[in-house]
Amino acid sequence: KVRSRPEYPNLKDDGKIERSIKSGKGGIGCDKYYEAYGKGGLTGGLMALWCTHSICYGFHIIPKGEGRNDVFSALYCYWETMPEVLIYDYACAVAPYCMAREPDLYKATLAVVDKFHGANHKSCSGACMMTNYIRTDPSLDKYNSSAAESGNSALGRIRKSMSYMTQEHAIVFTQVFLSLWNRMKVRNLS
Repeated sequence: KVRSRPEYPNLKDDGKIERSIKSGKGGIGCDKYYEAYGKGGLTGGLMALWCTHSICYGFHIIPKGEGRNDVFSALYCYWETMPEVLIYDYACAVAPYCMAREPDLYKATLAVVDKFHGANHKSCSGACMMTNYIRTDPSLDKYNSSAAESGNSALGRIRKSMSYMTQEHAIVFTQVFLSLWNRMKVRNLS
């Protein structure tokens, strides 16, 4: 851990769980919706951070429901410097969330919605779409914007097993799974 997440008392609802963020429900206009998470006594899920080669850099258990705070906190607490490019299916909201809290730290980070999810963000600005940036900077096309989807799909293989474990066992199980996953990915890069 590089630093601890501070509180931002002047920002309304800072750090709170975001269940409904659609337009008209106190949201920012994006149609991404999280009501399905955190039901039935289950956790909000697992958030993994992936490089564009589908190698997992780290993960954390989401207590109640995925939201902008999870991405912000993971990057803020565990990365000394922020990535040049952050590809995330909810980058349209994560970028302003991060900039409102730590503008000096995130000022050089380009946060974009991946190619796959971009089509679903009809009410979001084109300024957060990876496809628009590729038109002006073709070098961005070298990034595998679906790497996280591939990695998250692999995590689906252990989902059912994890649901029967204590949190402590689930974390160890996930660490072992991701260590093996990463090793296979690194071997394939050689």
